[in-house]
Amino acid sequence: MAGRPQPRRLVTQRLILRPWQEADRAPFRALNGDPEVMEHFPQPLSAERSDAIMDAWQAHVAEHGWGFWAVERTLDGAFIGAVGIATATFPAHFTPAVEIGWRLLKPYWRKGYTLEAARESLRFGFEELRLPEIVAFTLPANLPSRGVMERLGMSRDPADDFEHPSVEAGHPMRHHVLYRLRAAAWRRQAAAAG
Repeated sequence: MAGRPQPRRLVTQRLILRPWQEADRAPFRALNGDPEVMEHFPQPLSAERSDAIMDAWQAHVAEHGWGFWAVERTLDGAFIGAVGIATATFPAHFTPAVEIGWRLLKPYWRKGYTLEAARESLRFGFEELRLPEIVAFTLPANLPSRGVMERLGMSRDPADDFEHPSVEAGHPMRHHVLYRLRAAAWRRQAAAAG
């Protein structure tokens, strides 16, 4: 019986995307408890809920070798948040799928870190995993994340928008927009970028 894949560690110019460590737990709680960071979620997360998410993300990385990684700044080793790709299996017209996502501590916003880590995650997904497509989704009002999706070359068809099943019916945050990026389009972008 084959063993589990070795968890991957990705490196960019300024960042390391790596498996989770116990030392990440406290800053991840701070990230998930920040009302500004969690503005486009139903509410900030309790420490217990944050821990459960970190454990689930680490389990995904341990099982598959990839997932939502902890992101560390090379300059000083600071934990700045989470970025990566992971399987989305909740019931929706586009699942099962692989989604890309990000969540950074506020001091690290607007420095290009999200885009840098997300681009490396896409490269890994398309080049190494040979995925045919990667998706992303968020609330219509989350313009910063939608801007990142668009800068990554992802595109949206309003017919793909959906009601997220983990948000209760009638809640104003149930409606989500869906962005897609297919491997062929990513390869064209990569070739054009040189």
